[in-house]
Amino acid sequence: MSEENIKNEQQETAKPEKKKSKKDAEIENLKTELESKNDLLLRTAAEFDNFKKRTERERTGVAEFAKANVIKELLPILDNIDRAAVLDDKTSPDYIKGIELIVKQFEALGEKLGIKEVAKVGDVFDPTMHEAVMHIEDESLGENVIAEVLQKGFKIGDTVIRPAMVKVAN
Repeated sequence: MSEENIKNEQQETAKPEKKKSKKDAEIENLKTELESKNDLLLRTAAEFDNFKKRTERERTGVAEFAKANVIKELLPILDNIDRAAVLDDKTSPDYIKGIELIVKQFEALGEKLGIKEVAKVGDVFDPTMHEAVMHIEDESLGENVIAEVLQKGFKIGDTVIRPAMVKVAN
């Protein structure tokens, strides 16, 4: 072989190496980019998980704080109930007046917390807020009208805490 043929052959074999190294560099760049994106994805997932855990802790803390505030408001009423329970004469006017004051304290607390009663005699029966436990026939009352409230029901805003047990006229 001549020298020229050898040079041409070397150049031809060198060209694929250059292409190969260019492809290798491109593959390396893609691998680096993939690793970078994978790392970003893992970090984002970890941050989201931490966010969920932190939000749950905060929600639990807020719920406990709200419960503590309600209990704090109930304690003076419970103190008055304890005082009334130790009295010997449960028929005295002072005892009866004390019980009436306790009921007023509960009503004031309910008003302060935004608690409202959901049933009164004469209201139209609403199955989302009332639980019909009895039916009566009464011509003086209209169809599906509450004839008697057997147990009071309460709500806060649109949330029913306890439905009222009622007697409904048909």
